[in-house]
Amino acid sequence: MDLQFTPEEQAFREEVQAFLKDKLPKHISDKVKAGQRLSKADQEEWHAILNERGWLANHWPQEYGGPGWGAVQKFIFDNECALAGGPRIVPFGVNMLGPVLIKFGNAAQKSYWLPRILKGEDWWCQGYSEPGAGSDLASVKTTAVRQGDHYIVNGQKTWTTQGQHANMIFCLVRTDREAKAQSGISFLLVDMNTPGVELRPIRTLDGDKEVNEVFFTDVKVPVENLVGEENKGWTYAKYLLTYERTGIAGVGFCVAALAKLKVIAAKVHKNGKPLDQDPLFAARMAQVEIDLENMKTTNLRVIAAVAGGGVPGAESSMLKIRGTEIRQEILSLIRRAMGPYALPFIEEAQYAGYAEAPVGPKEAATAAANYFNYRKLSIFGGSNEIQKNIISKMILGL
Repeated sequence: MDLQFTPEEQAFREEVQAFLKDKLPKHISDKVKAGQRLSKADQEEWHAILNERGWLANHWPQEYGGPGWGAVQKFIFDNECALAGGPRIVPFGVNMLGPVLIKFGNAAQKSYWLPRILKGEDWWCQGYSEPGAGSDLASVKTTAVRQGDHYIVNGQKTWTTQGQHANMIFCLVRTDREAKAQSGISFLLVDMNTPGVELRPIRTLDGDKEVNEVFFTDVKVPVENLVGEENKGWTYAKYLLTYERTGIAGVGFCVAALAKLKVIAAKVHKNGKPLDQDPLFAARMAQVEIDLENMKTTNLRVIAAVAGGGVPGAESSMLKIRGTEIRQEILSLIRRAMGPYALPFIEEAQYAGYAEAPVGPKEAATAAANYFNYRKLSIFGGSNEIQKNIISKMILGL
């Protein structure tokens, strides 16, 4: 089912489609459609293209460089990008830190950091999780002790996505050890080139090194890099996480993945018939499509609710849960549809022992790697179990 748009919305949709056809580099969209990883250069190239058009920070107010879009425009743009093979923008600067600085940062921080985010002069990563503070984020132990016009930071962060590319990290740090957990936390911006910062890669199940550990040993951070008030960082952290969780839902990417699944299921045969005619497989496809249509509507409602500058509440947790479950189910079905061709991670091994593969090697070669990698969706950004607790408290009052 396709959403119905007004003539103005349809015209905008066609404008986005024309832009993507003209400006989205083919070498990037081919990688995205094949499920391959993008290089740092690929991501920076797409970032720059969107920024040149003024469409990069599409949820920022116009005064800070946003396009001034409404909820439906943003929804259309995200969907069309995903369907065209447009990559997800690296979210840490644009989608996470940017909104925090706009709402809680001082004038100097906004005037300095926001333009640098748009121009791609800084690559940000997120310093939230620690070995003993993941879902229980309020248990962070990394400390920041003020000494004159600097904070001295000591501690460790982990699961730092794309930290290997970053030159800046925004961190939750404990500035008051005596206060109760949530009350003694501050939000600090740290230059990763500062002496005492050490980054160590973590190899994931699919063989990549997209996550890292970051160690801080007597790292000097200027006081002006404190966002908002000291010991009020928990408020800013929660605000940021609502944006992260809404984005993790990935409606557009689910739509694109479902379209890919349908193509594969029509090509692969089982017992002499296309897989999409197998009753059990077809039923699972139908169920995930129904779930996705429901999520589309919910996503639009959440976006519309915050279009005036507000922030999503427990609704972002609902989107995070359903979005990650739907995306994992689609990836599971893609892997299942490819059968033995999805076994190897190495593309060159794809045809070994087979005369002919039913699907292209690029699709099959990445199926298992993507399936395993995206098991993380229901864990990061606050595990789905934690999101259910948030919903039960904020909506059901339990």
